[in-house]
Amino acid sequence: MMATRRSSRLWDTVKTVVYAVLIALAVRTVAFEPFNIPSGSMKPTLLVGDYLFVSKYSYGYSRHSLPLSLPLIPGRILMSEPQRGDVAVFKLPTDDKTDYIKRIVGLPGDRIQMRGGRLHINGERVARRRVVDFIEIDAHGRLHRTAQFDETLPSGRTYRILEHTDQGQLDNTPVYAVPAGHYFAMGDNRDNSLDSRVLSGVGFVPAENLVGRAEILFFSIDGSASVWEFWRWPNTIRFKRFFDAVE
Repeated sequence: MMATRRSSRLWDTVKTVVYAVLIALAVRTVAFEPFNIPSGSMKPTLLVGDYLFVSKYSYGYSRHSLPLSLPLIPGRILMSEPQRGDVAVFKLPTDDKTDYIKRIVGLPGDRIQMRGGRLHINGERVARRRVVDFIEIDAHGRLHRTAQFDETLPSGRTYRILEHTDQGQLDNTPVYAVPAGHYFAMGDNRDNSLDSRVLSGVGFVPAENLVGRAEILFFSIDGSASVWEFWRWPNTIRFKRFFDAVE
């Protein structure tokens, strides 16, 4: 009798764990998935060490919405078009595996170009306004300043970008004609971003590769303390970034 009760309790525990895993997978697939930021290509909007939730339902669903990108969804279903200015996670088109996060600046049919560091959409220069410099302190305690701008899209959506120079490698480009069913994505850290401006590296993003829209930060850590330096952990957490919406 006692062995039967133990077996029953064990089976109940197994069922609880399985149900919890299935619920977590369902939420991760259809609702929200957590992502972390490993690089500075989206500064100042997103910093290295930021953790955020991405809404999976924003653009509908494709195979990349599923764990391991299982090929169970043909194309994209329940599709909703991204808006120009959205910060989106997508699978890198050149390998269909690596997660990238950039800002959507070009929609299907748009003509995108950089001239003298200024974004042009369909022949019109996008407005930008210089604001206070972006300031960082490196691991050696040295202070670095970078020119920061408010960039405003034709729709009126405004966000901040960084420009180290207006004559960088990707500050003067040919015109990119965005194909049907594709999007043009750029990092907000304009001189330190591998994005759609590099056709051989990222290029145009197919609608099928969209994973979701970045929504809100839930955690952020600056990485200045080693794992064993537990006494420094509280000072590495950026509490002020908690629950910030991604603009």
